[in-house]
Amino acid sequence: MKQVFDGADVKLSPRERAYDGFFKIDRYRLSHKLFEGGWSKELQRELFVRDHATCVLPYDALTDQVVLLEQFRIGALGQNQSPWLLELVAGINDEGETPEAVARREGREEAGIEFGELKAICQYLVSPGGTNEKIYLYCGQVDASTAQGVHGLDHEGEDIKVHVVPALQAFEYVANGQINNAASIIALQWLQLNRDTLIAEWAKSG
Repeated sequence: MKQVFDGADVKLSPRERAYDGFFKIDRYRLSHKLFEGGWSKELQRELFVRDHATCVLPYDALTDQVVLLEQFRIGALGQNQSPWLLELVAGINDEGETPEAVARREGREEAGIEFGELKAICQYLVSPGGTNEKIYLYCGQVDASTAQGVHGLDHEGEDIKVHVVPALQAFEYVANGQINNAASIIALQWLQLNRDTLIAEWAKSG
């Protein structure tokens, strides 16, 4: 489908910083072009401002295992489930840092692992109706036998437990809803589609 509009089709008033804490919220007043012509009325929108992040699914093609991380997440509290989630290696992209560099840094900090090849899966907007956050998603070649223990940075309040899981079991976690966060679902479903190719490439090179 042809892209009809772009950023030039939005009129913005100066933004306001509505909240400036651990996270930030900006308030916008704007109008935009309409599909049937003309301009919308002025709209007020709040935007949850968050730096882009990188997430990596560690995969060992020799053993057909993935590495998953378990940690507490405030957003899952009160959701009729445990707020300790199974997730990917992940971290915020610091200014001037490439997503690949973030992936390797976070692999060491969160799981004590070193990545070999990193395969890009996709880039996606987390929830563009309310936040500007973008995720850079990868699958990372890893030796799963090196993944164990509890990791994380004390000054960031991290308490991260490492799990090594057969790939088929991780796929089942997605199917039964035990894994229900977006980055993990996307990465594991990508692995389901590309597993044979990765085994042929990475098991041979390993």
